Amino acid sequence: MIKNVLNPKPANSKQIDTKIRQSCFFLSIHFFGISAMHRVGIAGSASNSVRPRKEKRFTYVLNDTDDTKHCAGVNCLAVLKPSKQDNSSYLFTGSRDGTLKRWALTDEDATCSATFESHVDWVNDAVLVGGNTLVSCSSDTTVKTWDSLSNGTCTRTFRQHTDYVTSLAAAEKNSNIVASGGLGGEVFIWDLEAALAPLTKSSEAADEDRPGGTNGSGSGSLLPVTSLRTISSNNNITLQTNSPQGYVPIAAKGHKESVYALAMNDTGTLLVSGGTEKAVRVWDSRSGSKMMKLRGHTDNIRALLLDSTGRFCLSGSSDSMIRLWDLGQQRCVHSYAVHTDSVWALASTPTFSHVYSGGRDLSLYLTDLSTRESILLCTKEHPIQQLAMHDDGIWVATTDSSVHRWPAEAQNPQKVFHRGGSFLAGNLSFSRARASLEGSTPVPVYKEPIFSINGIPGIVQFEIMNNRRHVLTKDNAGCVKLWEITRGVVIEDYGQVSFEKKKEELFEMVSIPAWFTIDSRLGNLSVHLDTPQCFSAEMYSVDLNITEKAEDDKVNLARETLKGLLAPWLSKKKHKFGPQSLANGEVPPVRDRDVSSRSITLSKVEVDGNSENDSSVYPPFDFSTVSPPSIITEGSQNGPWRKKITEMDSTEDEKDLPWWVLDCVLHNRLPPREHTKCSFYLQPYEGSTAQTVTQGKLSAPRILRIHKVVNYVVEKLVLDKPMESLAIDGAFATGDGSFRSGMIKPWQKLKPSIEILCNNQVLTPDMSLATRGALVSDFELPRFLEHTRRTSGQNSGQRAIEYKRNSRR
Repeated sequence: MIKNVLNPKPANSKQIDTKIRQSCFFLSIHFFGISAMHRVGIAGSASNSVRPRKEKRFTYVLNDTDDTKHCAGVNCLAVLKPSKQDNSSYLFTGSRDGTLKRWALTDEDATCSATFESHVDWVNDAVLVGGNTLVSCSSDTTVKTWDSLSNGTCTRTFRQHTDYVTSLAAAEKNSNIVASGGLGGEVFIWDLEAALAPLTKSSEAADEDRPGGTNGSGSGSLLPVTSLRTISSNNNITLQTNSPQGYVPIAAKGHKESVYALAMNDTGTLLVSGGTEKAVRVWDSRSGSKMMKLRGHTDNIRALLLDSTGRFCLSGSSDSMIRLWDLGQQRCVHSYAVHTDSVWALASTPTFSHVYSGGRDLSLYLTDLSTRESILLCTKEHPIQQLAMHDDGIWVATTDSSVHRWPAEAQNPQKVFHRGGSFLAGNLSFSRARASLEGSTPVPVYKEPIFSINGIPGIVQFEIMNNRRHVLTKDNAGCVKLWEITRGVVIEDYGQVSFEKKKEELFEMVSIPAWFTIDSRLGNLSVHLDTPQCFSAEMYSVDLNITEKAEDDKVNLARETLKGLLAPWLSKKKHKFGPQSLANGEVPPVRDRDVSSRSITLSKVEVDGNSENDSSVYPPFDFSTVSPPSIITEGSQNGPWRKKITEMDSTEDEKDLPWWVLDCVLHNRLPPREHTKCSFYLQPYEGSTAQTVTQGKLSAPRILRIHKVVNYVVEKLVLDKPMESLAIDGAFATGDGSFRSGMIKPWQKLKPSIEILCNNQVLTPDMSLATRGALVSDFELPRFLEHTRRTSGQNSGQRAIEYKRNSRR
């Protein structure tokens, strides 16, 4: 074997032996990487540079075709009864899918009339105040207010909490007061009149630097205050404001652990709270001062109720007990052992004489608070999360995406007990558990609900396919589907089949860099893009069936996905500012104060040359506008937000969107990133009379296909073509070998037969170098054998090999 005279072979290099079978000579071609694989540095990414800050994440949520239904468990309910202006009844539901929905109710039906979308995590609770204001809280740490009769307008966002906000409480006869509590142990009492006061311009500059606090939604305008002053509501609740910090609610300080439940009396003067401290705390909501602390439960308190006068309090706990407290006497007067597991939801009749309770044991009970008589109304398939009274019925929300209305006889609950089957609730938690074990579980009064608002199954399992464009999912109904995330659609619905078997069937021997991450926390697929990792994946246009581009054009998957997602926004922006201004990259000036800390001067290699001035959205990245995905992201101000791509109004800028997203979509610029390339050297095979290749070094990108290696061998060695220089981007300089006729794969046109084997496995022509690397990564010195066969031509001097010169580098 002839030695490599250019560069000695590194000890840890990979070796490819190629044997070209010809009648006259044999050659050996050694392919070996410099240190196996080497990183090619990009300008601006020097190893000794300061580590950059973590950039804002860009997420898009893929919505089901029926977006009028929830796709995850329903956490909260609120009923809006008919008014003089509007004779309709409405039900508001908040879900773990991050949205709230308004349902127009009739006697036998419910229609979704609006979706409220702004929260970026689970909606945990919601209350109605003043008839047309909906207040919600979320695991995204925010409290939001909405115009309940609008098409989903968020009027304000409050960011006072530092952890998940789990519960809200409102005063029925005081439309001005709302309390919020969360896992951070914080309890805040909000004066909505002050919090929703009109904005002024005088303190916008002072408020601009504020990291948290209060701000608007839609346009992202902040909520400043005019000056330091005291605001007194109509109910004598005194609140302080602070000019640099905006509106500041009353803080009821005292909880050292998480808060799970709140309740307020009708006038809003009394507040009770409970959580992991296993105690009921009572507060004066006008000042936030402590009044008392009631102990008795042995586990977390999950639900609370106050009667209209504020004297009696009901609590439900994870210890399975319901307790009735007399706040005047500061003691527990009754305890009810009704459930066999955690009590998560409570609702009472208007007179506070009976209580409806549900929880983890899947059961809904009605209990007479004075006689202790209890009866099982119904059983569910899922734990009960919340209850809401509506006339003579009761709405039940569970960890399922559907909501059901059951008969309740709220005006005359004794009717239910006349049906028989009741039992006397004990006062010890183990009494119900023992009765259950002894087989004395009561029979439910009702078998079916009055009617249901059905949701759709949520995704509970997923697998990212090797091609990094398809994701296999399984929902809680057992249905398996295949999603194409670069278009946001289901391309195959396999029905109820084995997820594992289908995953094996769809396996492909292909290696694409992981350019996104996924979770199904919201019941749908949430696709997360982080820079610069998301720009690491490229494919050839021929592999994406993009006929509008040359077959060997490289397509950056993240860039094209962002273009497809923001196409409606970009279209509106062009209509507003004019197409020429956007074509020239003219956008409103960036006001991010940290922009100077990052370099916006990019080298040539950082500009996507193939895509410059290319704003077209290609079919593999064309997102549906019928069931459009939702964006979750944040810019330099205002915090995270969520909105459907079709509802973006072109006003979003660097305050709302990450700078790197705008840079990519508006300027065709990609952030500095690292590319993995392979280096190759050629040598004559042992015993061959061929001359040594003295300039045989090749540098190829990861996505280069094996058929390109084949073409190179055919062109340079079999056909004895002169050696040419190599492309700077690492592609092979194989002459005019682009094979641009239609969409026929280039390797399908090769008449010579060349097989490349790795550990006795034949590598297919469409396999990339990255796939080859993944295949041999477990072997220190893999050996590749190539076998070529020349077919005889009609004329003795003709060689039956077809190829074209490749003009692209």
